[in-house]
Amino acid sequence: MVYMTSWDDFVERSVHLFRADPEKTRYVMKYRHCDGKLVLKVTDDKECLKFKTDQAQDAKKMEKLNNIFFTLMARGPEADISEVGGKEQMEAQAPKKGRGRKQ
Repeated sequence: MVYMTSWDDFVERSVHLFRADPEKTRYVMKYRHCDGKLVLKVTDDKECLKFKTDQAQDAKKMEKLNNIFFTLMARGPEADISEVGGKEQMEAQAPKKGRGRKQ
């Protein structure tokens, strides 16, 4: 198993792998606090894709990948993932509710 160096390649190939066989594809995250490393693995038992990082900024990318997989699992493998975004996009869409009293 070789680690992929490009995040974009990892995401593209992972989505393609899931769409090819959604019943057998698994997505695993492993974080080792002592090393400060995050490893993401997507496999269908025939092909294994792995990405390793120790950068904190990659947590946002991982969150977006989680949202992509949640969308594909909930809506089906043919779902359009172009509008899938991260947490800040969802917060921007959420209506603001005030906590103060009405005037």
